[in-house]
Amino acid sequence: MVTPQIQTSQLNLWFGKNHVLHDVSIPIHAHQVTAMIGPSGCGKSTLLRCFNRMNDLIPDTRIEGQVTLGGMDIYAPKTDVTSIRARVGMVFQKPNPFPKSIFNNVAFGLQIKGGLTKPKIQERVEESLKAAWLWDEVKDRLKSSAMALSGGQQQRLCIARALANRPDVLLLDEPTSALDPQSTAKIEELCLELKKSVTILIVTHNVAQAGRISDHTAFMYLGELVEFDRTDKMFTVPADKRTEAYLTGVFG
Repeated sequence: MVTPQIQTSQLNLWFGKNHVLHDVSIPIHAHQVTAMIGPSGCGKSTLLRCFNRMNDLIPDTRIEGQVTLGGMDIYAPKTDVTSIRARVGMVFQKPNPFPKSIFNNVAFGLQIKGGLTKPKIQERVEESLKAAWLWDEVKDRLKSSAMALSGGQQQRLCIARALANRPDVLLLDEPTSALDPQSTAKIEELCLELKKSVTILIVTHNVAQAGRISDHTAFMYLGELVEFDRTDKMFTVPADKRTEAYLTGVFG
């Protein structure tokens, strides 16, 4: 039996009195792409943000249950949240590069963390941009502003920025919803390549995208995990009528 890289057990989350996640237990396996699908407001992004404790930043958040990363309870009292966020990188829906140079966007986290020499940082920036398939497009203008890049390039820059910390897990929250079809296809191909070195969780509204790139899919509805299975199995013979209704476009 393979131990999941991330595991949630009976995870419940409240924002104030609003009970958003209900008893979610899900295994996330290493070096696979796991997609989370479901209608708007079903708790997908909230669940995603539990894996790097981003929900901590929202006032009146209360969590019960367990989330483990490599067997370690990330909500244990003395957990170093900064180290969790270094191990679990995140890329958001809209590209959000810093108003800095391309180089400094990728180097930012490394410079704050300290401990690396300038040549090492340069090496890591190049490595991350290559991993995000951006190096050849930007290597001659690393000192230029990241804001001058196209939307698709900006999103790959954000992926490079997350990869610079060499995370174990990469969280992608609808990373292609603001992009054109060509940029979307590039990021989908990139995910398939990146899973060799990092575990990927992607929230997507695009059912076809989940079908194209994920190994496992989780279907969320009204804060509950309705179904979790291998993508090929779920998309062929869903076990729950609600999953079938969502996949066939009856609602959502």
